[in-house]
Amino acid sequence: MNINESPDPRLNLWATIAYYLRFYRMQHGQSGDVVARWLNRSRSSISRLESGESRLKEKEAALLDARWNTGGLFGVLLWFARLGHDPNWNKNYLAFEDRASEIRMYDGQLVPALLQTPEYARALLTAGRSKILDKAVEGRMARQSILRRPGAPEVWVLLSETVLAPLVGGVAVMRGQLAHLLAVSELPNVIMRLIPNSAGANEGLDGPFKVLKVKEGEIGYLVAPNGGRLELDAEEVAGLRARFDRIGALALPVDLSRALIQDALESMR
Repeated sequence: MNINESPDPRLNLWATIAYYLRFYRMQHGQSGDVVARWLNRSRSSISRLESGESRLKEKEAALLDARWNTGGLFGVLLWFARLGHDPNWNKNYLAFEDRASEIRMYDGQLVPALLQTPEYARALLTAGRSKILDKAVEGRMARQSILRRPGAPEVWVLLSETVLAPLVGGVAVMRGQLAHLLAVSELPNVIMRLIPNSAGANEGLDGPFKVLKVKEGEIGYLVAPNGGRLELDAEEVAGLRARFDRIGALALPVDLSRALIQDALESMR
């Protein structure tokens, strides 16, 4: 999508906000530079707001409602958007993933989808009672092409040692999955490190997350059962990036991480 165009307002409430931001600005004959001065943002960040790449803050909504005499439209939309579930969360995230130049991911319970074997993915989806099992597995495998394509993103992976333990799909499937992790870790654009159980408590115990770099900036993604949450606010994304770095400070070096995976593989008989 052209970043100068607004998304379909029927997509979700965040898209509705983006659509009406552009609509009201143009109705009042104002440039993006004018709105940028009002909100103390850069001109490019206004384009990101109007394309749905970034999200409006509460104080900004109140200011625009006052400037444009909207009757509180932006404040109300923002309130409902924060409460509501985004039915298009997966589609929206995948659009960012497909064009990311850098992906940083942390997981403490399962191997992330980008690193799964078909058998491991099928076992997880079967346990989750997926109604489109074959299609879901094919979709996960198709996503993995970004790891090896020309211009592949730089991928930083942090995994908890606990990811290696569950026998997802049985011993044979798990052995195949661990062997696959070792192979992926050898890709020139992948840096994979493990946080040993001996590291104790860390911020990753709160749950898996990702930080992606795209042309417009960075976005965050917090994984949740039956849905995820995209984080577009620059301050919140910076916080996720800092969390990733702090967790990474507890991780083993690349070579010792491979050795830990190899040990787990050899122990499964």
